[in-house]
Amino acid sequence: MRAKLLPLLLLAPLLVACEQVGELLELPNPQKDAMRVEAEGKAIGGACRQTGRSLEDCYVLNPGAQKAAVFAGWREMNDYMLQNNMQVVPSQLPLPAHALAQPAVEPSAAAKAPEPPAGATRPARRPRAPPST
Repeated sequence: MRAKLLPLLLLAPLLVACEQVGELLELPNPQKDAMRVEAEGKAIGGACRQTGRSLEDCYVLNPGAQKAAVFAGWREMNDYMLQNNMQVVPSQLPLPAHALAQPAVEPSAAAKAPEPPAGATRPARRPRAPPST
């Protein structure tokens, strides 16, 4: 009986400290990763609001951040700034080149159909079917 309990007693400290063993072995932890991504998104959103950037600009400047987390951080900072009567602190850094390189799409340009290449002919129209009575 004692021979059966001895291995269990020796393994008990390892089973109690599973989280520490996982950290030592650098095993992926989806919960911690999700919490880290959420915290980063909130920090990005709060920083964007404090510097006076619009929410859309914040999304464009940080494409890898979760939009829901960025919005939550932006909203929390907005409420905090309104409650404490704080002013916007404008950013002193210029916009990154990748943010300036993205052209804005006009709604009228997006609605237009692409023009056919030069020399292409239009397909013939199909005749309408006579109305059924």
